[in-house]
Amino acid sequence: MSDFIPLSVPNLSGNELDYVIDVIKTGWVSTSGGRISEFEKKLAQYLKVDRVAAIQSGTAGLHLAMILSDVGRNDEVIVPTLTFIAAVNPVKYVGAEPIFMDCDDYLCLDVEKVADFCEKECDFIDNRLINKMTKKHIKAVVAVHVFGNMVEMFALMELAKKYNLKVIEDATEALGSYYKDTGDFAGTIGDFGVYSFNGNKIITTGGGGAFTARDLKMADHAKYLSNQAKDDEVAFVHNKIGYNYRMTNLQAVVGIAQLEQLENFIAIKERNYNLYKSAGLNLLDFQDNIRSNKWFYSLITDKRDEIIRHLKEDNIQSRPIWKLIHTLKPYENCQNYGIEKAFIYYDRIVNIPCGSGLAKLDIERVIGAIQWKT
Repeated sequence: MSDFIPLSVPNLSGNELDYVIDVIKTGWVSTSGGRISEFEKKLAQYLKVDRVAAIQSGTAGLHLAMILSDVGRNDEVIVPTLTFIAAVNPVKYVGAEPIFMDCDDYLCLDVEKVADFCEKECDFIDNRLINKMTKKHIKAVVAVHVFGNMVEMFALMELAKKYNLKVIEDATEALGSYYKDTGDFAGTIGDFGVYSFNGNKIITTGGGGAFTARDLKMADHAKYLSNQAKDDEVAFVHNKIGYNYRMTNLQAVVGIAQLEQLENFIAIKERNYNLYKSAGLNLLDFQDNIRSNKWFYSLITDKRDEIIRHLKEDNIQSRPIWKLIHTLKPYENCQNYGIEKAFIYYDRIVNIPCGSGLAKLDIERVIGAIQWKT
């Protein structure tokens, strides 16, 4: 059988091993150590923001964003249905309810439908957006940047200003994507931004994530909450409920090495995407007005399941897009609005190998397997 071609795996071809060995020699491998602060500073410089808080995971960051948005019981949050479930579960962590929205033609939250929902299905009373059906206060919207594309953030920010909504950017798939005309990176435009460094992301720390906020005090508060809300390092004084959402020093040095290679990884992904496209594969486009990190490639096909089976037989990993969250058992009774395109893309998307370590011969083999079946 031919060698296995994975969908997306870490590319650890830089200084990762040297940095990890150095940290192990010092003994500072846990949640204390100067390399965490170094990683935070270097990531903040890259994103052109004042503060980044390194944390345990993207999901932890979304949970902190819910808390800092003052979302709680009897509140609601607007979310996309076409996303990974981790983008939605934190709504439930704080006792609130999600309202599910459709996607646009780049698989991201459809801002026009969000605007339509706010205008037609809600009342704006005393600076509060009230859902006519449930009578609950809608406090926030989660904007997930899917596969390296970006939500129409500036339109969403205008809408949020109009209706007094907090905007939580889930940029877990979009580190390095930015608007060409303004230079604003994904995760730095909303009230809060969250990144993930899971093993399949464009850079990885094995696990881990990062948190940003437009308000520097909020970013500092997120860091405080992630460290068990510790007010006194010596006397163990804790004045609030905190969480063990810290990144480890060991993870941080891997992140530093990965960050050194990020722009190169993006260039490789751009090249590989163009190789697929030049072979005539019907891949979903990335927006012209952004420099995308091109994290995942989406083949559009009417033979989704056939192609996935055929690639598996050829020892090539692929996957369908996520099952729509409003159809999953924990969320099937939640409100949804105008969901149409998400069903179409769910039936037609196949994610194909896209890792930054892919060789040209691997890509040619994937192309050949898909063309044989189509």
